[in-house]
Amino acid sequence: MRTLETWNPPRGLSIPCVTILDPDGEPIGEDQRRLTRYLIQSGRGADVIFVMGTTGEWNHLDVRRRRRVSQVVVEEVRKANPRLEQAGHRPVEAWVGITGANAAETLESLDFALEIGAAAAVIAPLAIADVEDPVRFLARDVADLLDARERRIPFFLYDNADIAAGRERRLRTRWVKRLSRLDFVRGIKVSASPRRLGHYTKAARQFRDLGPFGLYVGNAFYILEMMRPRSGLWGTFREHWNRFLLHDLLPSGVVSGPANLWPREWQRAWQVACAGDVERMEELRQLFRSFRRAYSFPGGRRSIAALKRGLFKLGVISSDAVAPGTPALSGEEASCFDRDLEILRAELQTRLPDVWVSKELEAESA
Repeated sequence: MRTLETWNPPRGLSIPCVTILDPDGEPIGEDQRRLTRYLIQSGRGADVIFVMGTTGEWNHLDVRRRRRVSQVVVEEVRKANPRLEQAGHRPVEAWVGITGANAAETLESLDFALEIGAAAAVIAPLAIADVEDPVRFLARDVADLLDARERRIPFFLYDNADIAAGRERRLRTRWVKRLSRLDFVRGIKVSASPRRLGHYTKAARQFRDLGPFGLYVGNAFYILEMMRPRSGLWGTFREHWNRFLLHDLLPSGVVSGPANLWPREWQRAWQVACAGDVERMEELRQLFRSFRRAYSFPGGRRSIAALKRGLFKLGVISSDAVAPGTPALSGEEASCFDRDLEILRAELQTRLPDVWVSKELEAESA
């Protein structure tokens, strides 16, 4: 196992995997394993599988269910890596979201992540209801637990205003600056504007001598828009993004929820974005926009329900049930989504090279 001193933030595609549940809300272990293999795509899909993030409905599941799913994903990634390395592919990392309803639950989740051998931990400090000082919590409580277990794994901060529990909606820049001085805090996933991405990178860059600090773009569409030299909205976007590039060249990776259904396609998106291939970026952007429209209804978006429905229609999972509290597809919405999904799948198969079209599990193993 690599030590923290020799570890670098992996570049590429991070997929925050959905949690597969039966109609009673219990995790389906074998389905979760199948999904994990599907996301890996024999080395053409995920570089990181992030379990128990917002896409995993962590805040709608109790601790027991979260632990079951986390253990399954970590085990399945561990099983897959020898085959990947033998085939000449990079190993995949399994990152575990440890954020809990309160500080005690979060620390217990960290302890469990260490026990099962997670490659890294992801924490959204502003989503923990009784943590008023994120810096103190990580520098004291988290660091003390890591010291007691004599094992340090990389930590990634998670900044997402949609899941903040208190009055602070965003991590303050000065907090990121101080947290980046901790040897185990190695990066941040940000679902925010390019301007904020740049602020966070600027705050952390002066502490790079303590170890690499990775930044992962949580608004996945940004990687397909950042290179567009256009006026108006795009000009403003590019101005903010150029400031970001000056601080840290390129982001370490992209975090894409839709990649649950399209792992190879989003890996392709990451690669063409890094290469600055505007023509291919535009083609993929249009295809992914079509998918987003497929789960947008008058009552709002049904992103998690749509991902599960799509995986169910592909035969990857046996249940498309969502957790209580997660918006579900109505019968009519499901029918509309199924129709649009078939159209989009056919278009992807026509417009993308076969190697970048996600394969069903049976086809991969043949």
